[in-house]
Amino acid sequence: MAVPTPHNAAKAGDIASTVLMPGDPLRAKFIAETFLTDPVCYNTVRGMYGYTGYYKGKRVSVQGSGMGVPSIGIYSHELYNFYGVENIIRVGSAGAIDPSLKMRDLVIAMGACTNSNYAAQYELPGTYAPIASYSLVEKAVNAARARNLPVKVGNVLSSDIFYDESAPLLKWQKMGVLAVEMESAGLYMNAARAGKNALTLLTISDCPFTGEETTAEERQNTFTQMMEIALEIAE
Repeated sequence: MAVPTPHNAAKAGDIASTVLMPGDPLRAKFIAETFLTDPVCYNTVRGMYGYTGYYKGKRVSVQGSGMGVPSIGIYSHELYNFYGVENIIRVGSAGAIDPSLKMRDLVIAMGACTNSNYAAQYELPGTYAPIASYSLVEKAVNAARARNLPVKVGNVLSSDIFYDESAPLLKWQKMGVLAVEMESAGLYMNAARAGKNALTLLTISDCPFTGEETTAEERQNTFTQMMEIALEIAE
């Protein structure tokens, strides 16, 4: 497919080799306007803002992915396969499953369990285990340590269902899963299929077992620690 695509107005060369990818396009706008020097907006199609600018002299892009595996599946596929992107770092919010996690804690998703059927397209003779790129995991852990920021590294759940009537979180908790979100498994599969790199950094935005939660504005504008880690490891 030629660029621009049906979902992205960027032309060839408009997007950097590393893209930070929040689910919320307004978080992409916040990152660009807060952290990047000379940001240029390359996409507004469907309100999915994309920007390219510089962070400490490094050319970096940031673009919203939308909610859920199908949405990040489209945007990350196009970035990897049509725009030459090498690294996508998801910077998202998540609900705590592990009882030790508190509001605003940081999680690095080493793996992503899922109830999505996204892997069916690959016709694999078994169950695929989506994982992050180790090089990015290592860099993120080191960047967090350099800032004295505690992080949990482990498995997350990428769920297709936000309002899940089956209440499965305790079952995932028993398997050591740290948190629930909606995109990482699709991102990790697209990266694997394209031979590219992917990582998810998450901030705990709510605790389903206690009822604690942040506002939409807080999720958009205040989860800056994971944004700074992602920018530091951008290549």
